[in-house]
Amino acid sequence: MKKITSYYSIIVSISGFLFGFDTAVISGANLPLKLLWETSEWFHGFFIMSVALWGTVIGALFGGIPCNKIGRKNTLFWIGVFFLVSSIGTASATDPYIFSFYRFIGGLAIGASSIAAPTYVSEISQAYHRGRQVGLYQINIVTGILLAYISNYFLQGVGGSNDWRWMLAAEVIPALLFLAFILDIPESPRWLVLKKQNLTAARKVLAKTSNPQQIDTILSTIQKDSIQSKKLKLFSNKNKFILFLAAAIAFFNQFSGINFILYYAPEIMEKAGYVTSTSLLGAVYIGCTNLVFTLVGMYLIDRTGRKSLMLVGSMGYILSLAMISYGFYTNSSPSFILSFILLFIASHGIGQGAVIWVFIAEIFPTKIRAMGQSFGAGIHWAAAAIITLFGAVLIDNLAPYQIFIIFFSMMLLQVGFVWFIMPETKGIELEQLQKQLHHKTQSINS
Repeated sequence: MKKITSYYSIIVSISGFLFGFDTAVISGANLPLKLLWETSEWFHGFFIMSVALWGTVIGALFGGIPCNKIGRKNTLFWIGVFFLVSSIGTASATDPYIFSFYRFIGGLAIGASSIAAPTYVSEISQAYHRGRQVGLYQINIVTGILLAYISNYFLQGVGGSNDWRWMLAAEVIPALLFLAFILDIPESPRWLVLKKQNLTAARKVLAKTSNPQQIDTILSTIQKDSIQSKKLKLFSNKNKFILFLAAAIAFFNQFSGINFILYYAPEIMEKAGYVTSTSLLGAVYIGCTNLVFTLVGMYLIDRTGRKSLMLVGSMGYILSLAMISYGFYTNSSPSFILSFILLFIASHGIGQGAVIWVFIAEIFPTKIRAMGQSFGAGIHWAAAAIITLFGAVLIDNLAPYQIFIIFFSMMLLQVGFVWFIMPETKGIELEQLQKQLHHKTQSINS
């Protein structure tokens, strides 16, 4: 039972690998494309670097629609198709506009995957290990990021001036594997009850993923929750606390500076004093650290809880960002700056990186879970797009220490949010959690 749930979760979470790979692979193509097409900073920032993230915003905002209409599984299949098309298209692009179009397609896939995958896994997992199961998606994201950095490092020099094409084409392999395996998973039992009223099919899925003695209870609870939430709408007073929680954790995730560092890692390394080849290797160190500490976060998430990890991560953010800014301000050694960038990445992996997709997938009722996931992910990706768009300009017009001070200030605010407002969600069945959050909203309204 637990093994089959883990098997389904691993397959679905490969979409997270594609998400991470697609997100980070552009870092290796950043400088070559800037030299190749000789575009302005604003053009490069929008059409080359951040256009995928604008696609991600749209994919996230509207990804809940196919999840509800055609199901979580079918949505995941089409996400794989989009990743495949994007990889082939960007690798073969002959001008910045074609490149931008296919990067946008990849962004749509990333945004939709951040809705469909956590929603699916949260709905087939049991409460006691839901955090670890949904967390597989995040582990795959950081694994994809790491392998994109490693791939970029080893592919430099393979194709001469066309190195970047090989870097981007490498995504074809995992995209094909994902499409092959995704056909082997069943549909979410909660979607089958809510949208298809198909109790027989839902029971078959639950027989594989849940305790046999609890199947009737789970089905009854899902049906009851479905009836009670029949007229439930995402944007209503009943959900304003949940909406605030999703918006806040998504906003702070990006205003920590994580995507700025991931996208511009080689350029940041060069500003710290590393040569180009070493800066790409520095990006590999970043990817390794991200993976290791995300694994630590996943180990702890169902033991210590989501809130505790967020507090630890927030403190690490504050210390590391302060020291990175100090290092750039005082022209400290490259190794000093890199060490605190790695501390920042470790803090992200154990905190926000481990928690965000788990937390957002848990807090919304089943009827509006996909749309709620769209709302939270939409804010997350809009913030990421803004950070990346302005990153190309900021990195050339502001001193690096000034940029990191801005992120430091945002993380001071995150500590207050986590300490005073964020609830703990570990180990609570989804339907029971909705009741607790509903009561919290009622107390705020009164």
